[in-house]
Amino acid sequence: MSRNGSSLYLPRMRPLPGRRAVVMSVLDVGSTKICCLIAKLTPREEGDVLAGRSHSVQVLGFGYQRSRGIKSGVVVDMDAAEQAIRLAVDAAERMAGVTVESLISNVSCGRLQSEIFSASVPLAGASVAEADIQRVLTAGSSHSVTDGRAVTHALPISYNLDGNRGIRDPRGMIGNKLGVDMQVVTTEMPPVRNLELCINRGHLHVETMVATPFASGLSTLVDDETELGVACIDMGGGTTTLSVFVEGQMVHLDAIAVGGHHITMDIARAFATRLQDAERLKTLYGSPLTLGSDDRDMLTIPPLEADGDLPNQIPRSALTRVVRPRVEEILELVRDRLTASGFAGRVGKQIVLTGGASQLTGLSEVARRVLGRNVRLGRPLGVAGLPEAAKGPAFATAVGLLIYPQVAQIEQFEPKNRRAGWPGQSGYLARVGQWIRESF
Repeated sequence: MSRNGSSLYLPRMRPLPGRRAVVMSVLDVGSTKICCLIAKLTPREEGDVLAGRSHSVQVLGFGYQRSRGIKSGVVVDMDAAEQAIRLAVDAAERMAGVTVESLISNVSCGRLQSEIFSASVPLAGASVAEADIQRVLTAGSSHSVTDGRAVTHALPISYNLDGNRGIRDPRGMIGNKLGVDMQVVTTEMPPVRNLELCINRGHLHVETMVATPFASGLSTLVDDETELGVACIDMGGGTTTLSVFVEGQMVHLDAIAVGGHHITMDIARAFATRLQDAERLKTLYGSPLTLGSDDRDMLTIPPLEADGDLPNQIPRSALTRVVRPRVEEILELVRDRLTASGFAGRVGKQIVLTGGASQLTGLSEVARRVLGRNVRLGRPLGVAGLPEAAKGPAFATAVGLLIYPQVAQIEQFEPKNRRAGWPGQSGYLARVGQWIRESF
């Protein structure tokens, strides 16, 4: 990771080879689960289903662990998190029969922020060349970012040529001045650095980090939705993230440090039961919707101490009264963030809910009421070989990390000094390499 002015850039991965298959590994580090997928990406013919994807994905290995040492996406116990990551990666390696040395990871910590920047450069020749696009992307990404934050993504939204806006690919077009509108996604450095350190301790190299809402959108949205305007809400255990796609591009993202685990905590506190029993109650019987039989249906609540009090009996309606306020709070926060982003009007009438917490019974109906839009449940699309356990919304981010390398070329530009390294890592060799790059 490297300096550019006052900002740091997370590492960029190389473009996928166009003619041969490649094996990729990804790691979804969440507050509830840690998941590792190993997959073979094979070049595919253009024009297939799910346009825009250059490779077909065949999952070879799958590893899954209950998350430890992670709270709201932030590492809070390095040893526990490292151990959970090692176990998940080891399980995937055994299933795939390969050894993982490097992987792509998600990032949902560090108060993700999304900003739109514009930049323009005069054209060197009569028409737009690849070098002109690199120059304007570099100019757009070089806006000063607040100290202590790192650039996660710098995504071109659209280009303009001599003031004519809305151009998707200006290569070969004639003009005098090329401009770009870019979305720059940043995150606080320390939490991201701690997450990378935790992964490195397992002798794993992080190729790049992808914002969780971006990955979730890539795996669950279809082309018509992203073209017309859609918001993807990923409800995880410790965080709820939001991404907005318009005209095929992600134009905004946000993250809120509240998720499904907070509902579990509310149940555990309200009925004085263990977290694992509260999670089971939420999964089997929890809902923000009131049913006519709720007052008659009785639920057994195990006590905190197995040798202590007798199990408690409550009507199902009492559980609903605990679940509903937290669900409404999360959805209202998302609605307010979407309104504040300025893209609420561009989203139209479509919302896609994904993530493990989105599977709560009745959540889609409450989301329709609170958000005032059509809501569907999003599952990972277009990936072969996923085990049944990994085909649900809870694995949207992990699958999206496998899709990201196919669209990563949109970010394949190299701002000056990008490869210098994190503070404290730019030793003698890094300085020599930087001198060579700048001198020749």
